[in-house]
Amino acid sequence: MKFLFLQSHPSLFGRQVIRYMRAQGIDCKIINLSLADWGYRLGLGADNYRGKLSDWPQYLRSYVEKEQITDIVYYSDQRPYNRIAYSISRELKINAYAYEFGYIRPDWITLERGAMGPYSHFPDDPVVIRELAAQLKGAMPGGHYPYTFLAEATNEVAYNFIPACFPFFFRHYQRDRYYHPFIDYPSYVPRLLRRRFSETKAQATVETLTAGTRPYFVVPMQMQNDYQVRNHAGYGHLSEMVTEVIGSFVRSCKPDQMLVFKIHPLDNNIENWPKVIRETAQAFQCPDKVVVIDGGDLGKLFKHAAGVVVLNSTAGLTALRMGIPVKVLGVSIYDVVQMTCQKSLDEFWAAPSKPDRALVDAFVKLLAASIQVKGNFFSRKGRKVAIPEFVRRLVEGDVNGCGAFLNEPPRLEKARRVGISIPEDSYWHRAS
Repeated sequence: MKFLFLQSHPSLFGRQVIRYMRAQGIDCKIINLSLADWGYRLGLGADNYRGKLSDWPQYLRSYVEKEQITDIVYYSDQRPYNRIAYSISRELKINAYAYEFGYIRPDWITLERGAMGPYSHFPDDPVVIRELAAQLKGAMPGGHYPYTFLAEATNEVAYNFIPACFPFFFRHYQRDRYYHPFIDYPSYVPRLLRRRFSETKAQATVETLTAGTRPYFVVPMQMQNDYQVRNHAGYGHLSEMVTEVIGSFVRSCKPDQMLVFKIHPLDNNIENWPKVIRETAQAFQCPDKVVVIDGGDLGKLFKHAAGVVVLNSTAGLTALRMGIPVKVLGVSIYDVVQMTCQKSLDEFWAAPSKPDRALVDAFVKLLAASIQVKGNFFSRKGRKVAIPEFVRRLVEGDVNGCGAFLNEPPRLEKARRVGISIPEDSYWHRAS
């Protein structure tokens, strides 16, 4: 057994996982693809790939064969280098594992065999989910491991600024970010400066909505730079989703219904979503029916909502666990028959289908036991809890355990239906 670690999460998590594994005598190799990779794993001993992305497949294929790699681990499966690594792992019939922030929030980490989103191997059949969950013993692990926004922001900024400021060390490295760091991060400053005002105003709106009698639907906005939006949603730009949702709402809503867009708490404000949403509502001649908030208690907003519309945000799973009807527009792991509404968007407004609460509970239980690891990336206690279980699952081949692995990703067909293109370098594109 020999593990190869590619790009890691921008925190101490990846570094500590490797050290933990080596302390157990597990052979681990590392390939750095950028100066940030190099800096976060300094002193661990690694190979540096400084070639072009076009040469990466041949390099990685040769490296895996030469070093006799049995398992590849990477953070964020749709980064260009990791996407290719997944395809090669299928070609060479070795294991590959992707990890990310948890589907269950907060205090969970996702660890899946292969890939996520449309490529996830997690079951989507309600019957299978119920049967597998029924076999599980014991309760989900508890515990809360808080961390500060500063810890997350500092690591995120450092990881992306370092390669941008010193590109000559890995001059062919291709960023996966939608915006250049020199544009992305400074754009947060105005939003941070007005944060207190925005929060106060948003919370007042939430109080008014939840105390009123008019039914409302919630649309939690995601971030344009999120790869879940760019690769797993079927829209070229989030503004297309805004137009589709408002247009459908105007056509099909009841006279007293309202539509509430909530800006993502980490949005960088480059797209100016409040302006885009209001102008779109004005174009559809329904400005009095559309509300935009930047802040406020999402849980309270959900509690009184008639329904929630998402692309693939984990907020959708939160809503399902609260018993709120959810319509998914993209591809999401929790878009399961009897859980999410399978009607068209136009039909959803008039008669949103409520989730089967027992199925949701079974889904979450199976999710936690198979592809979710308790803990987090940023706090010392969160890493201390997560790393032993994270490593155990890798070493024992227990990722997607409990029967929660299907050989063929069951969500690919829906991905094609909603307009998500399978990348040319994807194993599943070649196999289709």
